[in-house]
Amino acid sequence: MSALILDQAAAIPFAVPHSRWDQAHAATLSPEQALLYRSNLLGSDLTVTNFGGGNTSAKLSATDPLTGDAVEVLWVKGSGGDIGSMKLDGFATLYQAKLLALETHYAGPDDDDKMVGFLPHCTFNLNGRAASIDTPLHALLPYAHVDHVHPDAIIALAASSGGEAATQDIWGGRIGWLGWKRPGYTLGVMLRDYVAANPGIEGVMLAGHGIICWGDSAEGCYEHTVALIADAARYLNAKMAGKPAFGGQIVAPHPDRAAIAADLMPRLRALMTGARRKVGHWSDDAEALEFTGSADFTRLAALGTSCPDHFLRTKIAPLTLDPARLADDAWLAEQISAYRAMYAAYYERCKRASSPAMRDANPVVVLVPGVGRITFATDKTTARLAGEFYGNAINVMRGAEAIGDYIALDEQEAFDIEYWLLEEAKLQRMPAPRAQVGRIVLVTGGAGGIGAATAARFLRDGACVVLADRDGAALEEVRAGFARQYGKDVVRAAVCDVTSEDQVKAAFDVAAREFGGLDVLVANAGIASSAPIEDTTVALWRKNYDVLAEGYFLTARAAWPLLKGMNQQGGSAIVFIGSKNGVAAAAGASAYASAKAAANHLARCLALEGAPHGIRVNVVNPDAVIRGSRIWDGDWRKERAGTHGIDPGAELEAHYRNRSLLKRDVLPEDIAEATYFLGSDASAKSTGNMINVDAGNVQSFTR
Repeated sequence: MSALILDQAAAIPFAVPHSRWDQAHAATLSPEQALLYRSNLLGSDLTVTNFGGGNTSAKLSATDPLTGDAVEVLWVKGSGGDIGSMKLDGFATLYQAKLLALETHYAGPDDDDKMVGFLPHCTFNLNGRAASIDTPLHALLPYAHVDHVHPDAIIALAASSGGEAATQDIWGGRIGWLGWKRPGYTLGVMLRDYVAANPGIEGVMLAGHGIICWGDSAEGCYEHTVALIADAARYLNAKMAGKPAFGGQIVAPHPDRAAIAADLMPRLRALMTGARRKVGHWSDDAEALEFTGSADFTRLAALGTSCPDHFLRTKIAPLTLDPARLADDAWLAEQISAYRAMYAAYYERCKRASSPAMRDANPVVVLVPGVGRITFATDKTTARLAGEFYGNAINVMRGAEAIGDYIALDEQEAFDIEYWLLEEAKLQRMPAPRAQVGRIVLVTGGAGGIGAATAARFLRDGACVVLADRDGAALEEVRAGFARQYGKDVVRAAVCDVTSEDQVKAAFDVAAREFGGLDVLVANAGIASSAPIEDTTVALWRKNYDVLAEGYFLTARAAWPLLKGMNQQGGSAIVFIGSKNGVAAAAGASAYASAKAAANHLARCLALEGAPHGIRVNVVNPDAVIRGSRIWDGDWRKERAGTHGIDPGAELEAHYRNRSLLKRDVLPEDIAEATYFLGSDASAKSTGNMINVDAGNVQSFTR
């Protein structure tokens, strides 16, 4: 992005939402379905709320399954859900009368946590969906339909010293203002009492939170919410018009920022030691470049975020790096160490007697002027969302500064949210991550049978995977299929001919830039040829060696610096997909078999070099993986059938099956299992080894 484009976007406007309500469709819905429709409309519009943020409710009549009586039930978004994608089972359902009766147990703000413990006792119809901490805000308001959202334009008002005055200026008293209070029962009581004391108001700005408003119907509540956000967006846009954001640009976007990110992210990742490995996400969107390159960047970044939703995703503050010193590994290590020390000091200052143990002290958000925003988390989706939430925080700062001074969360309040015992309990209830979460795998020949099966095996256990293959169309088909099955966050593709140094480097840059580095290389790209020695041309000989020997060398060499960095985090792995012919001579295939033997010996050499750096190098030797193989779809099938004097169809498969000791077909999934084992911690003490997956072949027994 050029500096000119950023200048034109110096006050990037807040998007003004518009109603998307379909009255004809809504008329066909039950009251519960209308609540879901309203919620999905609000949550799927990022001008209205952030992913996972906001909550909606409706007080609806239902038949008590125990007594048969008509009762009022509060339907409210359950804990941890996303209103944009939730289904009906994402709502908690609670007896409204029981919720109101809870106040007899409330003696003041110190009871907030205790009151949460009573919510399950109000559950209607044995609904297992846990109620969120914001439930009292909805239950205690005397309105049928309530929305609580926090889009950027609203939070900009809520996080500014000029926010209360702006609220009065925009709505002239129709919308009230409540000072900051942490979510919970006390805030619900404060809100109810404020509304009762100010009859006729149509909503309340909650400082640091967002806005809460209501309506008599699902449609009326939705339209009211959207209109209020539109009012705020138009007001802020007018205030920002013609003014440079954040004091104006002092650092222009770097023209090679993608290359800088690819170089920097693996080095940062290697320094972020902890219980689990990190996955990175880089963004050079307009917001990130404008903010990091601005005069006010250092001042504002140090303040951290404001809205609790933003803060929980992004930590107390980002790590900011000097772009002039990125090449200095020692300096980077100092910066990470200093951040961890800062976080530990923050924990010590703010902890309470009941606080959980300190969590991971590594930064989540790393900001680099001219390069953009980098975020790290234990999985790709969380890293991406953290980046998006910090993007929201940037927008909030821009708007807040346009009407006053940006106000971040108070440090103690921030800590009390981050280390809230209720939040800790929610974290403890989460299932253990899958075995490969946090791992990054690159598979060459990723569009073929063995490559795709191997990628699927790692994806199934939570890894991020880069598929590299020279066949762009086949590669995209496999990538798209995996994206549908496992989610688009965790899979990337790079068109790569392993005989091209430039394309190999570019593929590993994808792993570095998209995920933050590499933990496992699966060198699988291959060809096969069969010809008597007298018919083996120099071109055919070189083609085999280019792909099967030099291609493996080039990919291993490109992976090496990425893998070396992971030594302090348990090491890394390279797995070569070899061949039975790499250890057993094959008549009429001297070029192929000797090239495979060269690759196998290269693996042993690399095992020696890699051991001091924690890089394990092992080989899987398949035999006759015919089904799903693109190699066997070509001339290789006919050539090998001719060598054995048999038909290239089913007779060939039977030949290889029957010559094995176990009399079984070898499938891509069988090779994938062995590769997975050698790439995982299950083989953490194995290097320089070969595993034959050939259903048993005496000739290939390793000696």
